[in-house]
Amino acid sequence: MTITIQKPQDRFSTRIGWLDSKHSFNFGEHYSPANAGHGLLVVNNDDIVAPASGFGTHGHRDMEIVTWVLSGEVAHKDSEGNSGTLYPGLAQRMSAGSGIRHSEMNPSPDTAAHFIQMWVVPDTAGIKPGYQQLDVNAELGKGGLVPIASGRGHEAAISIHQRGAVLWGARLSAGESVVVPDDAHVHVFVALGSAELETGDALARGAAARLTDAGSLRVTAGEGGAELLVWATT
Repeated sequence: MTITIQKPQDRFSTRIGWLDSKHSFNFGEHYSPANAGHGLLVVNNDDIVAPASGFGTHGHRDMEIVTWVLSGEVAHKDSEGNSGTLYPGLAQRMSAGSGIRHSEMNPSPDTAAHFIQMWVVPDTAGIKPGYQQLDVNAELGKGGLVPIASGRGHEAAISIHQRGAVLWGARLSAGESVVVPDDAHVHVFVALGSAELETGDALARGAAARLTDAGSLRVTAGEGGAELLVWATT
């Protein structure tokens, strides 16, 4: 059993004119042997994109890419003809498969877009590229951990091509708690607010707990509540 806490300031950082991005794992020019991923999760980027800007058309291959907006909007277009405007509570999955090109832009002329983008290795290479989006606000409103993206057939979640992975989400009020799944690898990311692991480890916004064979641990929201993104993988 291992528990590793990544503090917000320990993440890699990319800052250019229109983008403020924090990387939980290796990304682009950023590399550390300790940050190659956790289980099947290999990218967890915390991006703030300035108004009327964003990621122009670029390509991906053989990756399950899940985008979760925290504030503002993100406009998606891809080479398969898919398009959509993402907002908080609307989960999106893009399967890069045999190859896809897409853009992600902030359509607002005056409001920044804040979103988390997460990449999971697929269980099958070379599939036909695909896209799915689903509003899960109603499910999140019921409380507790809610499946957002799943390779295990959860009905109220977008599907991913990885049977060994599920992304769970929670919007917690102050003092509210959830118990994370008992999977081999669990990545607890505090997207908004703050929280505390039952081990006593404090988790500020942007912090993560990387759990390996750690069992079902409880996470409790801080005074301002918390929004959690929890990957449970083999």
